[in-house]
Amino acid sequence: MKLLLAEDERDLSNAIKRVLEYSKYEVVCAYDGVQALNKIHEEKFDGLILDVTMPRMDGFEVVSQLRKEGNAIPVLMLTARAEIDDKVTGLDAGADDYMTKPFEIKELLARIRAMLRRKENEVHDVFSIGNVTLDPSTAELKAITSVRLNNKEYHMMETLIRNKNVLLSSERLMELVWDYDSPSEINVVWANLSSLRKKLDEIGADITIKAVRGIGYKLEQKSNDKKA
Repeated sequence: MKLLLAEDERDLSNAIKRVLEYSKYEVVCAYDGVQALNKIHEEKFDGLILDVTMPRMDGFEVVSQLRKEGNAIPVLMLTARAEIDDKVTGLDAGADDYMTKPFEIKELLARIRAMLRRKENEVHDVFSIGNVTLDPSTAELKAITSVRLNNKEYHMMETLIRNKNVLLSSERLMELVWDYDSPSEINVVWANLSSLRKKLDEIGADITIKAVRGIGYKLEQKSNDKKA
């Protein structure tokens, strides 16, 4: 199991990392909220241990952003603040569990095991259109063959499937997949659409992404008129 540990106190981070690795977890560390988000966008993790008070972006903002993106990674939040309002804020933002510092290592390990068991027991709805399926548990796009999508490709494909009868403009896709406050430019939408088209062709999909000039994009069944 691969975990991301986001904790800005280096000594505490190193101590937790050693215990987790001794318990046979693979651990990647981040030391602020922005770095944590970037690592989650770049790699696939089974769970996130997230400190609340971090520089650049706090834990509440991180988990809230992940849930806006549709990322269901299990999150255990750590904080030195014991106030019930903080716990409620974290859980309302989308955290799965909450621990107050200082904590016993045995309890931390038990909470992690419980969090990961819940993830394993979840039933994931597989999205489908035409001969194509999109598996949320693996981020695989499947037709005749299959390919794994990166984080943004996955969320764009899911968005297109969920809105299969709706034309979505570049700006709307930017809003749904990257969020209002993203520093990314609109050309990342076009780049990901182009990449998805190629991957749909690669796996033998009978659908493609149709562009309607000046209006937007949607998934459409390929025409049978053209023979290879």
